[in-house]
Amino acid sequence: MTDFTPKSPQLHPILDHKAELAKAEAGLAALEPKRNDRWYPKYHIASNAGWINDPNGLCFYKGRWHVFYQLHPYSSHWGPMHWGHVSSPDMIHWKREPIMFTPSLEEDKHGVFSGSAAIGDDGQLRFYYTGHRWRNPADRTDDWQVQLLATPDNDELTSATKQGMIIDCPTDKVWHHFRDPKVWKTGDTWYMTFGVSSAEKRGQMWLFTSDDMVSWKYERVLFEHPDPNVFMLECPDFFPLKDKDGNEKWVIGFSAMGSKPNGFANRNESNAGYMIGTWEPGGEFKPETEFRPWDCGHNYYAPQSFNAGGEDGRQIVYGWMAPFMDPAPMMDDGWCGQLTLPREITLSADGDVVTAPVAEMEELREDTFDHGSITLDGDGERIISDDAEAVEIELSIDLKHTTAERAGLKVHATNDGAYLYVAYDDQLGRVVVDRQTMKHGDRGYRTAPLTEAELAADTLDLRVFVDRGSVEVYVNGGHQVLSEYSFASEGPRAIKLSAESGSLTVSSLKLHHLKSIGLE
Repeated sequence: MTDFTPKSPQLHPILDHKAELAKAEAGLAALEPKRNDRWYPKYHIASNAGWINDPNGLCFYKGRWHVFYQLHPYSSHWGPMHWGHVSSPDMIHWKREPIMFTPSLEEDKHGVFSGSAAIGDDGQLRFYYTGHRWRNPADRTDDWQVQLLATPDNDELTSATKQGMIIDCPTDKVWHHFRDPKVWKTGDTWYMTFGVSSAEKRGQMWLFTSDDMVSWKYERVLFEHPDPNVFMLECPDFFPLKDKDGNEKWVIGFSAMGSKPNGFANRNESNAGYMIGTWEPGGEFKPETEFRPWDCGHNYYAPQSFNAGGEDGRQIVYGWMAPFMDPAPMMDDGWCGQLTLPREITLSADGDVVTAPVAEMEELREDTFDHGSITLDGDGERIISDDAEAVEIELSIDLKHTTAERAGLKVHATNDGAYLYVAYDDQLGRVVVDRQTMKHGDRGYRTAPLTEAELAADTLDLRVFVDRGSVEVYVNGGHQVLSEYSFASEGPRAIKLSAESGSLTVSSLKLHHLKSIGLE
């Protein structure tokens, strides 16, 4: 299969890109004054208006962190995709940058879909993304997706020039989906993988190679999902990590479309997860683990990671907090969608992936209230904060001396009886996030498993980030995470410590108020 990889980029403009960018900026400017901030994030990345989804083009370049994301600037609903952009010197103070991409080529006329950034041996950055178009725009049932290249116009990455198509779609080998390129270098070779729905409707990741980052050659299927129900692997990722013995493992990540619910697993519409295994250039990925979720919450999808490079060297990931419902409550507020906190990916001593907030997040803390140790008698409750808009809570539950069947934190607790419950459930042996009392949005619950060692330990550590409309729960340092939208009711939003059917012993509880990252 070589006829769909041209030797040089194919460029077919149909619109003036700069003019289309100006229209998109005007669209955002018209929406922003109408935005309601009741659930708008204070310290998570979101667009100033409109709809966002997948993080794109993540990189640390010329001294700044850059986050791009899928954006529809004309409404709070999904529409023809653009790339929004924010940047930061420290991952704490962020500023909005001009919209980077808008549909303007024949190949991307119905959407500039997701992609990644890669820094070449010359020190220059390249963007790789999917161009999306409908063969029949009237019914949107048959898409034609290809991979494209763009290069920035300056070191600040405030604008870019599209170079054109570098990989066409072999329609006889592909059923429907062909998108989301991830590019990296191993040895002397550049590699690209992206998600494909094969002609047999199997979710695959294809592998391409290049010597110059421009001309690409098809190599092989890197991975095919073993579940025949999975027809597409969106937003694929692939990177190496060292285990505790210094051995190199490869982590393959993807967002599986078509997986069926099975007990606690695959409860979302589509499910983002990973496998750990081995890979040698020229071969296929060989998994050594089962599919595991990146995040066990209701609202996590399409993560993208990148290596910070240089002396830093961290593998950092952002995810999209997907509403997975339409309409979503914040759509009426002029915006929809936000990203998670940045998380560092490591391998723990037991060989599994850990995703914990990057160390910089501690710089968001404005003050700290140390509540020390607390004991609640059976079915007890204590108010930790009367009104918490943007806080981080560090909670250590003494499992040895706790008898409650369920115990933890009720956040976004309002006078109408609504709250989101973050709790350890002793009967399940899991951490639970329960939204059954919420008045806005969908309800239900999600759980994160604990290992036998964690259940046998004396302490369960929870780190809970509460923003205006969302909650992120990190279990035991990020061994598990749950990300949730939480659309609080009107009035003060209290935080309560609670125990059910037994007592709760907390060895430590700290509450930190968090400052804005500057995007409000």
